[in-house]
Amino acid sequence: VSMNHTPVVEFVLLGLANSRRWEIILFVFLGIAYLLILLGNISVISITLTNNFLQTPMYYFLRNFALLEITFTSTFLPSTLYSLLTERKTISLPGCFLQMLLFYCLGTCTLFYMAVMSLDRYVAICHPLHYPAIMNSRFCLQLILGCWALTFLLMLPPTIMTVQLPFCGPNVMNHFYCDASLLLQLSCTDTGFIEELMFIIFILILPGTLIVTAVSYGCIIVTILLIPSSAGRRKASSTCSAHLVVVMVFYSTCIYRYIRPAQRGGQDSDKVLSLFFSVLTQTVNPYIYSLRNRQVKQALKEKILKFS
Repeated sequence: VSMNHTPVVEFVLLGLANSRRWEIILFVFLGIAYLLILLGNISVISITLTNNFLQTPMYYFLRNFALLEITFTSTFLPSTLYSLLTERKTISLPGCFLQMLLFYCLGTCTLFYMAVMSLDRYVAICHPLHYPAIMNSRFCLQLILGCWALTFLLMLPPTIMTVQLPFCGPNVMNHFYCDASLLLQLSCTDTGFIEELMFIIFILILPGTLIVTAVSYGCIIVTILLIPSSAGRRKASSTCSAHLVVVMVFYSTCIYRYIRPAQRGGQDSDKVLSLFFSVLTQTVNPYIYSLRNRQVKQALKEKILKFS
């Protein structure tokens, strides 16, 4: 039976709220969050670039992580804020594909970066004498390039296959950005192979990077417990506990969102989970990972005094 289909040229994103009042509230909340993300990460980048005593591997990773966070949140937050303010809910087909590609590539790279930073802290705390030799500038660059290479190697094949799918209606997504699982549901052809491929990729990435991060922090905690000084033990455990809380929130929401048994999305709970790992953790990351650090606070204080 031949059927006439009208090709989809744009998608409708239902967004985060159904009433104008809640849209205004969310616009204020997300606007403040985006401003904090930009200010926090730009501060980290500028401070670690302009201070000679912060030119160590840890701050090299933190600087790259801050740049990654700015780019990641900028793929969807400005358009989300614009839609909340203007009530414009549509996004073009190429714009949707581009947003999906950037969101998943940058989000995947964030997972690899977190694993790399946990390895860096493991070597620094558990093997301090070998740290300068292991974490040299060449190896640090190789780790960063490896994160990007793995990201594109894993995410480009399903993205290219998704872009080539036909879309002939409906064109409504119950989300605030172009989510891959919802996009596959809207295609007018069989997408079973792509869904299975993406599920396998998420299985490899999420538990894989989580194991590396968990083992690294586990070794760090054991080393901390062996510190004879109670003050040093308390200071180190305070830093690690803050990192672990962020990691737990980020990974738990990601895993439940993307590799739970019923993976096909579209529920309002999916949007809440996405807000947690894409906005909430990104807002606190620069303050947890960098701006609580004694050296960074000292450098920031010197900058403020200089400008004032």
